[in-house]
Amino acid sequence: MGVKKLGDTAYLYPGSPSTLIRVHEGKAVLIDSGHGSGRHKDLKRELRKLGLELKLQLATHAHADHISVCPKIDAPLFIHRFEFSIAESPLNREVLTFGSKAPRGFLAYAFPDEVKVHGVFEWGDEIEGLTAIQLNGHSPGMTGFLDEENGLIYAGDSFFGERLLQSVGLPYLVDVGLFRKSLGALREYAEKGYLLIPSHGKAVSGEDALEIIEFNIKRVEDAENLALEFLREPLAVDELAYRIMKSLGVEITPKKLALNLVPARALMAELYNRGEIKAVVDKGLKWVIEKG
Repeated sequence: MGVKKLGDTAYLYPGSPSTLIRVHEGKAVLIDSGHGSGRHKDLKRELRKLGLELKLQLATHAHADHISVCPKIDAPLFIHRFEFSIAESPLNREVLTFGSKAPRGFLAYAFPDEVKVHGVFEWGDEIEGLTAIQLNGHSPGMTGFLDEENGLIYAGDSFFGERLLQSVGLPYLVDVGLFRKSLGALREYAEKGYLLIPSHGKAVSGEDALEIIEFNIKRVEDAENLALEFLREPLAVDELAYRIMKSLGVEITPKKLALNLVPARALMAELYNRGEIKAVVDKGLKWVIEKG
């Protein structure tokens, strides 16, 4: 498995996540180096084949599957400042993903080590021929990298492939409104003809890009509609997440359900803030529609 050339100065190494290799002034930048026992060796091999010296690593965000091999690659790592403490603290990564310290072996991409971050950037910053753009909602500092020279955006986890969503149910997000806003921004880029590259899924452009963005938008809308239907009776978040996943045809496992609890809680916050549901105590914390 080797790299795919995307333009004069951009290459994509496939995986989950895929890694973008951007060449700037004769040196390489890696975006989302990823995870896995041999991933760092694979990336170093591809750089050697391309005859490139590595200058810098960038990360779209600090989830373990995007950054766990970064310490094994001899190049400084830069990340958005909202993601800094998530990268450097294994406990912070678990809290963001699970809500607290996670049971051992329970998270699919748990990584117990600290990841040293050498610098932070802001949205709008120009970095080695790329522009950091705000695409958060999936995580607090989720960042896309706009590459005008090659006509592409490495979009990280700001949207997901259809196959992944059908497998897990809800798109993983911590803020419904921000996730929607990011999808709206991506739709505008797609309409302008940019190639959109998700971390998990195939790169898409044109009608294909618009179609998958709309699929992500519809999945969030479907989750809201299902929640309001189910919350005609008081339900705890885990009960609600289970029913939504079942309605979406997901094969439910303990790990998948635990992962869906995060976007389910974000969904409850969104509906509550809009005045559509209320919280009640009924042998536990439950949520129910706010009847007019």
